[in-house]
Amino acid sequence: MPPSAVVLGEALIDLLEQPDGSFRPAVGGAPLNVAVGLARLGTPTRLVTGVGTDPFAATILGLLSASGVSLASVAEVTGPSPLAVASFQGAEPSFSFYGSLPIPALDAAIVAEAPVVYCGSIALLTPFVDVARAAWAIPGPQRIFDPNLRPFLLASSGVDRVREIVEEFAASADVLKLSDADARLLYPHLSPVSTALRLRSLGARTVVVTLGAGGAVLLRPDRGARPSAMADSAIHSTDTVIGLRTHPGAVVDTTGCGDSVSAALMHCLASGLPDEDAAWISAVQFALRVAAYVAARPGGAVAMPPLAEIPVPL
Repeated sequence: MPPSAVVLGEALIDLLEQPDGSFRPAVGGAPLNVAVGLARLGTPTRLVTGVGTDPFAATILGLLSASGVSLASVAEVTGPSPLAVASFQGAEPSFSFYGSLPIPALDAAIVAEAPVVYCGSIALLTPFVDVARAAWAIPGPQRIFDPNLRPFLLASSGVDRVREIVEEFAASADVLKLSDADARLLYPHLSPVSTALRLRSLGARTVVVTLGAGGAVLLRPDRGARPSAMADSAIHSTDTVIGLRTHPGAVVDTTGCGDSVSAALMHCLASGLPDEDAAWISAVQFALRVAAYVAARPGGAVAMPPLAEIPVPL
């Protein structure tokens, strides 16, 4: 069996607001969504996370196992599982988080042999960040980073600290996946593309900015020297900036759509994605099809598709 891709970050329970005002529990957490999405696409996947010992933990572990995600790096920690309360205005959720994130041990050998490793989301603003830093420093896998920010994170941690951590991980990322919401929270005075250019200037190799219904923008490595007098956030003639449209369809619930893009890109990388513009365009188009599938179904992690459900082959 080939080595597993490694996903680092939180696994938790989403409490989803219902039309009658009640809340329905569902397994969630952005890294968990990525791990489930990646495994369902057919890539062997290991989630490095921690769960509690309450009944919710059994539900989390059950979904991971049923989706084909390895539980070998999931630590069980005495106490309740973290909760995320999601309220809705239309299809877009707004989250509040409760509880601490359990911190697992890291097996460096597993990371070193992985084809790709992912980190991002709220785990980076907890002591879990030390696990992510240790994994990020291990040579071997391609690194994909998705900040996946929430407004409450900036309010509780401070914009400067959040931006510092994002810039730290982005600087050595092979792939930076950024949403337009992430971009606005990080650099309110810049456009999403300008934010992507700024972060790419720190060292990120390939950047994908998702724009919701607007599709995505793909920024590939600079083809030449950027004039030193030019601001990092300005497009130059040496830049490769490609706009890609989204795919039409019903939008029922956008929970997990961005995570499905990260999962799809990781699947392409683990499958041997060539470092060429044309290959990357096809990969992002594939990821947008996966996101459209997820948007048409409720539930985040449980909406992630098997590869056979995506009509366009890689």
